[in-house]
Amino acid sequence: MSAGRRRFASSVRARASLGATAVVAVALVAAGIAVVLSLRANLTGQADRSADAAAREVALNIASLVPDPTSYAGLDLPDDVEHPVQVTDEGGRLLMASEDLQRISGTGVPAVTPVKSPAPGATAAPGDDDSADDDSGADDKGGDDHGGDDKGGDDSGGGDDDPAVGEISDRTSYTTGGATVDGKAGDYRFAAVEVTDRAGETVVVHAGASLADRQTAVNTTTVSMLLGLPVLLLVVGGVTWLVTRRAFRPVEGIRREMAAITASTDLSRRVPEPASDDEVARLARTTNETLTALEAAVERQRRFVADASHELRSPIASLRTQLEVGDAHPELLDVPGAVADTVRLQQLAADLLLLARLDAGERPGRARFELGALVREEVSQRTSDRIPVTLDVRPGLEVAGSRGQLARVLGNLLDNAQRHAHASVTASVYRSGGQVVLAVADDGSGVPEAERERIFERFVRLDDARSRDDGGAGLGLAIARDVAARHDGTLTVGRAPEGGALFELRLPRADGANTDADTDSADA
Repeated sequence: MSAGRRRFASSVRARASLGATAVVAVALVAAGIAVVLSLRANLTGQADRSADAAAREVALNIASLVPDPTSYAGLDLPDDVEHPVQVTDEGGRLLMASEDLQRISGTGVPAVTPVKSPAPGATAAPGDDDSADDDSGADDKGGDDHGGDDKGGDDSGGGDDDPAVGEISDRTSYTTGGATVDGKAGDYRFAAVEVTDRAGETVVVHAGASLADRQTAVNTTTVSMLLGLPVLLLVVGGVTWLVTRRAFRPVEGIRREMAAITASTDLSRRVPEPASDDEVARLARTTNETLTALEAAVERQRRFVADASHELRSPIASLRTQLEVGDAHPELLDVPGAVADTVRLQQLAADLLLLARLDAGERPGRARFELGALVREEVSQRTSDRIPVTLDVRPGLEVAGSRGQLARVLGNLLDNAQRHAHASVTASVYRSGGQVVLAVADDGSGVPEAERERIFERFVRLDDARSRDDGGAGLGLAIARDVAARHDGTLTVGRAPEGGALFELRLPRADGANTDADTDSADA
């Protein structure tokens, strides 16, 4: 398969056009079959009505004009090829048929030549002789006897189970067959109607109606549909192709712009947004939102690298200077200063490594431990703090997560409090509903309300005049908030009762409890 054919096969426009064409084709074929069947049924119904009318016309003539079976030969029948007629008795004997009828099928009687009836009086001779003998040997009672015979004849001919003279049945049965009339063969629809002639004999009239018009109409309709179907499918496919091309034109614009952005790495560019409010417009808006987030992330990463390089440059330069001086003048080597710079460099490298792991989406472990015990343990190891830390810890409050990362958060909060406190630092652990709260408060100057979110950004220090040695690199609070988010918790800052800053780390309780009644306060 060539590249062009592969692109066409994988094109959404091509698949949409082919799918729409296939659906329309199935619908048109089903509709065409329904139309042909309906047309065939309607024309068959018309033929039935025509055959029934012809049969009843002949039956009416038989009921009113035929005195006995010998008179069928003179009965007028339709002489057109459209309505061939057969008249048979109940035994299937053909009494009469249309002129020039050469072949017939479908009526149950294939004969086309009537059987001649016996001459009048041939079957009644014995009865006539007996009747004459009775009349010659009787007196005035002969008339009465003849009248009795007449009455007896009436009784025998007009019983309740016998059809009435001249009666035409209301029921019509239909069959399909063929006939050849005057050398012209065709298909016919036959109607069969029973009628009782004036002699009391029940006969069946078969009258046909030609199905030539039905066949012609059905064939014409079928051919028209077969010829028109490909043309209509081409129109549907072409229209679908054009409509989908117009609909997907904005998508192609989005694709081209995304390709240009990828090639230029310029994340400030945006894809065009259509004026409509359809799926394509929403796709464009979502794409631009993604580009905005990606641009912000790249810019944040760029600032992070620049700030990290700047922060690393100072301790490395200081350490190098001290080592060079110590190499040239050993008596001037500041070993404590070199150690301090090395420790600061180590802490900064650890902070950067932890931030890199958090940015990579590293999830903490789900070990369960008591947060109060962790706080007591970490505070007990801080022997060099400027201000002693006061503890207010509730026992038995467990959380799930990384013990090391939460210990790092506690250390960062305590370090921040030690830098800004005047005389007191307090660490509290209590429960609030379904959460465990770790609060660190100091009596310093606090954090201005306008800056309470900014301090959690990376490399942010509110006091720009503060020395880096005293103020740190500005990563501690950023790390603390990221760790809190990874533990499904929050870290916020407010005003402490002593007037300083109050940092609150809220984590879900490990037992999942969540009741308002189960709430302690830090002062309880």
